Amino acid sequence: MKRIVLSVAALVLAAAASAQASQKIISFDPAYKGAIDKSIAAIGGQVTRKFRLIDSLVAVFPDNIKEASIYSLPGVTDVAEDSYINWLREAAAPQLPSMENVLDMVRTGEGWEAPSFGEIRAEVDPSEKEIPWGVKRVNAKAAWDYTTGKGVKVAVIDTGVDYTHPDLAPNYRGGYNAIIATATPMDDHGHGTHVSGSVAAVKDLKGVVGVAPEAELYGVKVLDKRGSGQYSWIVSGIEWAVLNGMQVINMSLGGGSGTEALKQVMIKAHEAGVAVVCAAGNDSGPVNFPAKYPQAIAISASDSADKLASFSSRGAEIVVIAPGVNIYSTRKGGGYTTMSGTSMASPHAAGLAVLAVGAGANGAEAVRSALKAAATPLAGLKPTDQGAGLVDAFKLVR
Repeated sequence: MKRIVLSVAALVLAAAASAQASQKIISFDPAYKGAIDKSIAAIGGQVTRKFRLIDSLVAVFPDNIKEASIYSLPGVTDVAEDSYINWLREAAAPQLPSMENVLDMVRTGEGWEAPSFGEIRAEVDPSEKEIPWGVKRVNAKAAWDYTTGKGVKVAVIDTGVDYTHPDLAPNYRGGYNAIIATATPMDDHGHGTHVSGSVAAVKDLKGVVGVAPEAELYGVKVLDKRGSGQYSWIVSGIEWAVLNGMQVINMSLGGGSGTEALKQVMIKAHEAGVAVVCAAGNDSGPVNFPAKYPQAIAISASDSADKLASFSSRGAEIVVIAPGVNIYSTRKGGGYTTMSGTSMASPHAAGLAVLAVGAGANGAEAVRSALKAAATPLAGLKPTDQGAGLVDAFKLVR
């Protein structure tokens, strides 16, 4: 009994110690790379994660260590809280289809289950029935005779991917879990699976098809089952994508502020030629991070009437606009569901970026230029609402 009591006491003390710890992302001058670990240890800190592409690391400090003490260490250039936040907290909730979309479902069969008393819908070409309205609106099918994104690597940096889903499994090639390195990137939330379908759901005359139906899909899990994550997880996910040769990244996530490490890894991704497509945000205000960084291809959201979605963030950073309201796509655990948000607009643009790479765009700036050149401004919207406008996939490849 005494041993059990002592064990419980030890657990309580350990929990208390953990609660009193503070986790920081520390950026430093590369000249001090060999000595920074010892300097951190000398003031009671412990390094818990190192990055390979940027001169930053993660360390835990006792709460009695002041930030000024960390800044005073030789070579330290920036100290940021490795905050744990909900990167999806502003995402619009799943919405019921608008009357326009209901009528479209009846006409096409998309997202519609026939009543048990018999078939009442008109016959539709199965290849058309598989295409959700957003994928139709960007004219993806017109590009598929030229490229379907085959051989192009795209990483969905999100809550993970349900790689067992029948519409995703044929294109899934692997991934990374930035939260638990030894775990798979299986989606335990659902957001990343929905996003993945709009990018790269397979064309098989069933379910839905993505904008780039033969892209090589990689899941990078940086958010947990609550849609929350630490800044270091996001940085680690981007770093993995760069180091593993991704050509396109989709990030349907956002926060109100950035960090020096996040800024630096976005620069490294851009220098490596990776097109980083990011959701602008869903707070009807300024563009969120990381979409706000100049290296990002920031995406706002439109509805089926070609209007700016009421929730969409906007600003000079927007590159193009894409469908983001009532988007029908893959659901965690199988099946399909409808969601809205710039989170849903971004993967349409990421799929278009994949097609651009498949058509010969080489590098991040070439992809950005191709998307803008293939876009047409939507009537009644300002450049800060839509950037260059809505992309026509056929213009990317012709």
